[in-house]
Order: sequence, then structure tokens, then C-alpha cells
Amino acid sequence: MALATPPDLSDSAVPVQPLARTYPRGLYIEPHQHEWGQLLYAVSGVMWVDTPNEALAVPPQRAVWLPPGVPHGIRVVSDLQMRNLYLPQATASTLDSTVQVLEVGRLLRELIITLVEQTDEQPAYSEALLSLTLLELQRARRTVMKVPMPDTPDRRLLNLCQSVMANPTLDIAFEQHAENAGASVRTLARLFQGELGMGFAQWRRQVQLATSAAELIQGVSVSQIARSMGYSPSSFSDMFRRELGVSPSLYGQGQASGAVL
Repeated sequence: MALATPPDLSDSAVPVQPLARTYPRGLYIEPHQHEWGQLLYAVSGVMWVDTPNEALAVPPQRAVWLPPGVPHGIRVVSDLQMRNLYLPQATASTLDSTVQVLEVGRLLRELIITLVEQTDEQPAYSEALLSLTLLELQRARRTVMKVPMPDTPDRRLLNLCQSVMANPTLDIAFEQHAENAGASVRTLARLFQGELGMGFAQWRRQVQLATSAAELIQGVSVSQIARSMGYSPSSFSDMFRRELGVSPSLYGQGQASGAVL
């Protein structure tokens, strides 16, 4: 486990603090929070961002906006090339007051990367870049691929949820997850209903959908995703279409072309 070291956030007069980091697959950044707002964006790789009541699957065509003071942790699914922007409270107040997953188009992507890479030698240029970036963040399409997470001191439920997020395959039964978590099936079933308002199968299906969507955006084939989750390609496609109203292949094609699905 590790905690990311942010840039110096003591000077609120600074309009933006950029950060470039590389994180290896499997790294877990423990929950923490900042007085500044934070835009999390990875130019490559996939991550789960954990917030108090939900987890967000984030591929490269998505970014996460975290308002000031929101606790968050990061689970690195594949090697990440991270580009972050920290915004002081006055600037952060121009964006959403709640956690958002944003679609990152070509212009926004280049703006984020340029803000991180540029120097302080041309302050007027930097100010213009930031202003345009904020406008693009305000108009970026919001997405809803979120997975509810338990807010409970009972580590057994949280450990089970984290285990499923790391490997959401059908090949691992609820009974096996319960045994690994050190609790009975009945106890965990009751915790799922009480904390998350749904059963284990429905919750795991949401994890599978979020994971699948992230992988489809990355260009992973439908058959490969299906096999990794314990489905046949046809049964996986049926599940995906039933839940999201579109086939996984069309979803991947639409996201790649920027179409709204």
C-alpha cells in the first residue's frame, strides 16, 4: 500500500498545481483527501477510484473530478501514466460540488497534458490554458458508470467487495468469497442488503459492467472480456445488452468514435 505525495498545496494563490506520476499495476493508494480540488486523469491504463460510497472504473477516455475534501483511494488495474490537476478552492468552486466522471475528448486531453508539461515562463499562456481547460471541464459529458460501496466498519463486507473488484469473474462463487472474507453466506447476504440495498449477484453484475465498459473503451475484444469474467461470449453479450440497452461491440465502437450511447 502507498500514499501518493501531492505537490505543495500551501499556496492558494497558485491557480493550478499539475502532477505527473507513473503507477505500476496492483498499486493501492490508500484513502486520503486534499483541501484542493483534484482532477484525476490517466493517459494510459485503467484504475478504480474509491470514494466514500461508490467506486468508479476509469479508463483513459475518462477523468474523475474530486471536489475539495473528498476522501479517495486508487486501485491501479494496469500500469498508469497519470496526469493530475490540483485546483485551489476558489477555482474548484467553478466546477461541480460532487464527484463526477467526465468524458475526455481530444481537446480536453491535450489541454490537461499541456498544463502538466508546460513551465511557468509564460504566465499569460498558462492562465489562458487553465481558463480553456475549466470551460472544457464544465461542458464535458458526465457518465454514470459507478458501483456502490459499503460505508461500514465491518471489514468482511469491504474485503469481499474489494476482492470482487480485483477479479469479478463468475468462476468464484459467493460461498468462496464468503469463506475468504471469514464470514457466513447468510451474514454477508444480510450485509449486502443492509449496506448496499441489493444482493451479491446484482452488485457483482454492476462491477462486471463497469469493468467491461472500461475494457471495451481500451479496445479489448468482447470474447476476451467474456472469458475473463466466466461467461460465454453470447451470454456475456446478452447480459450487457439487457443491463445497458446496447451490445458490447456497439458500445465499444460508439465510445471509440465519440458517439453518445
